[in-house]
Amino acid sequence: MVGAMKELGAELRRGESLAKLTSLGIGGTTDLLLAHEHRHLPQLIRLLKSEGIAYRFLGGGSNLLVDDGELPWVMLQLAAPKDEVRLEGNFAYVDAAADLGRTVTFCAKNNLGGMEGLVGVPGTVGGALRMNAGAYGTQIGSHVRQVSLYRAAQGEVVTLRGEEICFDYRHTSFAPDDIMLAVKLELPSKLYAEILQGIRICNEKRRASQPLGQKSAGCIFKNPPGASAGRMIDELGLKGFHVGDAYVSERHANFFINRGRASCADMLALIERVRERVRAAQGVELEEEVVVWRR
Repeated sequence: MVGAMKELGAELRRGESLAKLTSLGIGGTTDLLLAHEHRHLPQLIRLLKSEGIAYRFLGGGSNLLVDDGELPWVMLQLAAPKDEVRLEGNFAYVDAAADLGRTVTFCAKNNLGGMEGLVGVPGTVGGALRMNAGAYGTQIGSHVRQVSLYRAAQGEVVTLRGEEICFDYRHTSFAPDDIMLAVKLELPSKLYAEILQGIRICNEKRRASQPLGQKSAGCIFKNPPGASAGRMIDELGLKGFHVGDAYVSERHANFFINRGRASCADMLALIERVRERVRAAQGVELEEEVVVWRR
């Protein structure tokens, strides 16, 4: 089987730690299958299914909390290609495995803006598409004109027009087992200096309000309609509250951080305790923004 994987441009890495592949630094171990030839992805998935091998698809690991211990599935991941972005006028054709920040910066250097707020959002373009990543008044879905993806339910690659996709707050209409392959973005023309200034303003706001440099998955909870989850948690005096090494950030109460050796169980317990406190005090049921993979 390993030989067949190589023929399909895939590399198998045994015993990879998800703690090293996620921004939270939490997760058990499993085999990682890195797909270098994206065009062979359908055949690669069919091979896994024919062998009865369960898989999960891993993007950049930046909005993900993974269970501890030995995981019962292979991790499938697209390797970033050499040429991540191709430009044609105001359109950017971007591989889903491309780094989001690098993509924004590359487009900016070519006088294409509109995504300044996303430059500090970690992860891949594919991950940003799936959750409709947004920050500081920008969301990626506003710029999407076409998406190419592998639809596991049909076993084929399909192309969707932007208007066929529902982009809501941290939610899209993609099926759970859809795998993003590429996206066509339409971006407004702007002077590089103007884009750079916008990026600097957003980065200054991040440095002032977020625990940059610490292990986190970004915001843990979605903001309830018309409210701020972080403010609700802060008003209950929960900054610094912790379970083991899983802490509510002192800088931003909706960021939960791993201060050392936090386990998935620690982080889940912290999430639930904070949710219970908010529910009891304010009658609001907070919904997780972070994606949780349990065994």
